[in-house]
Amino acid sequence: MMRIITGSARGVKLRAPEGLETRPTSEAAKEGLFSAIQFEIEGKKVLEPFGGTGQLSLEALSRGADSAVIADASREATAVIKENAQKTKLMPKCRILTADWKELFRSLRGRETFDLVFLDPPYGDGILDEVLAGLTGSGLLSGNALIVCESDRDGVPAPPDGFRQKLHRYGKIHISVFRRENEEEEA
Repeated sequence: MMRIITGSARGVKLRAPEGLETRPTSEAAKEGLFSAIQFEIEGKKVLEPFGGTGQLSLEALSRGADSAVIADASREATAVIKENAQKTKLMPKCRILTADWKELFRSLRGRETFDLVFLDPPYGDGILDEVLAGLTGSGLLSGNALIVCESDRDGVPAPPDGFRQKLHRYGKIHISVFRRENEEEEA
């Protein structure tokens, strides 16, 4: 069962699209991930280009993030994200788009920047390094942006230029948190 862990939407159960196309983040990994960044969510603008269920952005919004742009290439997934955003009563803080990551980055370039980015593309695609390069070269990141990536062991990305990486493991799931090298890590 997927649910919002804490905040304004605490306990709300979320739906996932049918089939194997979407792989929601496990409860243990999500709890660990949000423990690692808990003091870096309040007031942030969130971007999630591989939305799936929208649970990472919705969790961040529930914990005090200001707004989120959540996208997915699948229309079925974006319909589920909208349903989940409505169930959590967080829809007014969301912009939900059907677009792949390249289209999304192109459409947002020069229009806004984001403080917190969740990257959780399908495992095995081997595109995480490509997505990170596209993101860091896109002008979409604020000066103190935090990038959080989920991968399996074989897909752990290398830190983009100018960023340092902290790796967390939750069973078979690896969470990489990237901060700019000049940023001090918060407690």
